[in-house]
Amino acid sequence: MIHLNWENRDTEKQIECVHADAKKFIVHHKLTPGKIYDVKNETDEFYFIIDNSNRMAGFRKDYFKEL
Repeated sequence: MIHLNWENRDTEKQIECVHADAKKFIVHHKLTPGKIYDVKNETDEFYFIIDNSNRMAGFRKDYFKEL
């Protein structure tokens, strides 16, 4: 039930978006290259952040670099 309070969780770390060029999905509406995002949760493949729409979303790690 972690998804019920994701937006209120403490920030684990910060990451910077390096690109928003997706081959399969449209992410340029939700991510801004150069912007720093707070990581609320992390798995092996995804970072869960609050994106440009102020909603929690999961994105592949290859869009970001750790600070």
